[in-house]
Amino acid sequence: MRILLLTQVLPYPPDSGPKVKTWNLLKYLSARHAVTLVSFVRGDQRREVEHLRGLCEAVHTLPMQRGALRDGLALVRSLLNRQPWVIVRDRREDMLHLVRELTRGGGFDAVHADQLNMAQYAQAAAVPLRVVDTHNALWLLYKRIAETTRGPLKLVWQRDWRLLRRYEGEICRTFDAVTAVSDEDSAALKEVAGGQVEITVMPIAVDTGEVQPVQRAAEADRIIHIGTMFWPPNVDGILWFAREIFPLIAAQRPQTGFDVIGARPPASVSALPESEPRIRVTGYVDDPLPYLQQAGVMVVPLLAGGGMRVKILNALAQGLPIVTTSIGCEGIAVEDGVHVLVADTPQDFAQAVLRLLADRELADRLSTNGRRLAEQTYDFHVAYRALDRIYPV
Repeated sequence: MRILLLTQVLPYPPDSGPKVKTWNLLKYLSARHAVTLVSFVRGDQRREVEHLRGLCEAVHTLPMQRGALRDGLALVRSLLNRQPWVIVRDRREDMLHLVRELTRGGGFDAVHADQLNMAQYAQAAAVPLRVVDTHNALWLLYKRIAETTRGPLKLVWQRDWRLLRRYEGEICRTFDAVTAVSDEDSAALKEVAGGQVEITVMPIAVDTGEVQPVQRAAEADRIIHIGTMFWPPNVDGILWFAREIFPLIAAQRPQTGFDVIGARPPASVSALPESEPRIRVTGYVDDPLPYLQQAGVMVVPLLAGGGMRVKILNALAQGLPIVTTSIGCEGIAVEDGVHVLVADTPQDFAQAVLRLLADRELADRLSTNGRRLAEQTYDFHVAYRALDRIYPV
C-alpha cells in the first residue's frame, strides 16, 4: 500500500518518547509498504531529513514555529471557536494545503495521522483509509495534568480536557481505524466515542537491537532520570522527587547524587543544584551512556500522565533497575518486584530507591527480567504486528 504518514515532530533521531514511537512505526511500515512522510520541523533538520529519505518514498517538511505570542493568539482562537487549544495551536494552513495537494490525484491508499494533533490534516486528505494513531488518550492526560497543576495554567488545562473529550470522541468516530497504546487508553477513548468504536491496541515499542543493555560500573550508585524537561508532568515529578523524596534518601545515603537529564529544563528545575549540590541538571546530552553507566537506579516519579512512558521501555531494554509510580508504569506489563519497584508516597519511593542501591543482586534481577520483557513484548517487530490488520501486506 501507499501510505501518507503525518507527524508532528520529525521522527529522527529517536531521542524523545514520541520520536521513539514514530521512528519504530516508520521502520515497520516502510519494510512492508511505500511510505511518504510529511512532518513539521524545528530549525535546520536537513541532515535528519536525509537520513529519513533512506526509509521513505519521499519526505516533505514544513516549519513549525511556536512562541508566547503565537500560543496566546491560538488561545484566543480557541476561546472563539470552542476548539481545544492544543489542537488550534498546531493548526497551520500551509500543512492543510500540502496534504490536499499530495492526495489530490488519488495516489495514496491511506493516511496515517501520528498523534491526535495531526488528525485535522488527515481529514483533508483524499484517500480511502484514514487512521489516527493516538500516543495517549489526550483528554485523560490533560485531565490529570489539570488535577496536579497550580497557577493560571490550571484553568487552561481544565478547559482543554473538557473540549478534548468532545474532539477526541469525534475523531475516533469519524476515522476508519484508531490505535491506542494500552487497554487503559482504549477504554478512555471508547468512553468519549460512545463505546461503539473498534480500537486496535498497539503498545509503544522500542528496537531491542538498537537499544542494548548498559554495562553499569560495579560502584554505580547515582540516581538518574531521563526525560524531556519541558513537559509539565516530567517537571512536576522531578520537583516532587527533588523536594520530598531525595532528602529522605540523602539522609541515609549522603554519598548518592541525582542526575536530571533532558532538554530545556525550566528555571525551577535548573535551580535545584543551588539548594542541593548533589543534584546535577545537565539539560540535553548527545550521549547519556556515561551517566547510565554510573546509575544505580532509574527513577520515573510521575504524578500525572497517560499512554505509556517510553523512558521506562528504554530503561527496561537497557537493563536498568527502575523505581516508578503506579501512574508512571500504567499501560506497561510490569510486575512490582519482578521488573520494577512501584511506590506512590515519598517514604515508600525513597525506601525503594535505597533498597536497590543497597542490594545489587535485586537490582540485577530486575534488570534481567526487564530486558527479557522488552525483548518478548515491546520490541517493535513484535508489538507492531497489529498494524498488519490495518494495512494488509
